Amino acid sequence: MTHPIRLGCIADDFTGATDLANNLVRAGMRVVQTIGVPTEPLNAELGAEVDAVVVALKSRTIPPAQAIAQSLDALRWLQAQGAEQIYFKYCSTFDSTAEGNIGPVTEALMAALNTDFTIATPAFPDNGRTVFKGYLFVGDVLLNESGMQHHPLTPMHDANLVRVLQAQSQGKVGLIDHRCVAQGAQAVLARMAELQAQGVRLAVVDAVSNDDLLRLGPALKHLPLVTAGSGVAIGLPANFGLSANPSASQLPPARGAQAIVSGSCSTATRGQVAHFIASGRPAFALDPLVLARSPEAAAEVVAQVCAWAAPHLASGPVLVYATAEPEAVKAVQAQLGVDAAGALVEHTLADITRGLLALGVRQWVVAGGETSGACVQALDITQLHIGPQIDPGVPWCHAHTPVGPVHLTLKSGNFGSPDFFTKALAQLQH
Repeated sequence: MTHPIRLGCIADDFTGATDLANNLVRAGMRVVQTIGVPTEPLNAELGAEVDAVVVALKSRTIPPAQAIAQSLDALRWLQAQGAEQIYFKYCSTFDSTAEGNIGPVTEALMAALNTDFTIATPAFPDNGRTVFKGYLFVGDVLLNESGMQHHPLTPMHDANLVRVLQAQSQGKVGLIDHRCVAQGAQAVLARMAELQAQGVRLAVVDAVSNDDLLRLGPALKHLPLVTAGSGVAIGLPANFGLSANPSASQLPPARGAQAIVSGSCSTATRGQVAHFIASGRPAFALDPLVLARSPEAAAEVVAQVCAWAAPHLASGPVLVYATAEPEAVKAVQAQLGVDAAGALVEHTLADITRGLLALGVRQWVVAGGETSGACVQALDITQLHIGPQIDPGVPWCHAHTPVGPVHLTLKSGNFGSPDFFTKALAQLQH
């Protein structure tokens, strides 16, 4: 390392971490994503020069106290690597509950950094997430009409981010609206000062286009802490004198068999599963109620999946999925409990991932934040080098496992085009 890292990032799930890293790479930063908080200094861990490190946590849906503790651990490690600015990244659909974890984690980071003001915006226009007058839109509809009201873990019933964040926060929440953002960085800085004088500690920021995010970027240069989805990242590298550079996203050539593992039940992922099945490729659906019968029954399913996949892998990708319609998910949760159902599926998909790795799979598409966390840990991956974008917010990554290198993409549930699975794997061959 010839210089400390410029930007230290804390992401509240694994797919969100790669989403953020993808935008930083596109804007010219050399980025490494770590899985959890590393136990060694950056130079010993990586042995290479990077501009930004994204620490990927699984803290989105755990109790707030645990999320705070993990985030503060990540902060301390990033500060030890010389991070000049901290970025707390959450989902572009502001996934959270009345208890948190966005507000509590933000305020804990503010206290640790001794700062009394920061901004919040999940805007990511490239993926249809825009904020207007404090309301979050997904495509052309409000957040609470987008399907997110049915999310099994963090259902979102209010699109007003000022209200949502205020319910989770001790400090006062305000708004920097689109008219201010349209006037540029100086107007935003003036509005920040005005809000601070009013006792506001967290300001939701409107953004309806990438131009808004680029105008916002320079106004954030002085903030010790930025909190946002991944969209704001496109405007930050320029603050450090960096610009887009194709070499930042180069990865080694891909080898080995291909597999898709999907645990997300989001609308986009359901469409992607249906598209893949319609293409005629082999797919295996998991039934959580079968898995729940006994540990032996779950182990038998894992063995069945691996035996089924083995003859198909030579001819192309296979799909293993627990993706289901909202009604089916609710029925399973009613019988098993929300947490137990989720943990059971994650554990099984992790075991299947290990089995497919042993069968020679080296190219992975993983759909869903919780699923991505389980699969990455099953592969014993500690860091990811971020490569080229497949779809907005979703890059290819390269990593090392105990059996050799792999390529993988970790897709947030609602990201990606309908043909994402096949398109992603085809892109890797070029």
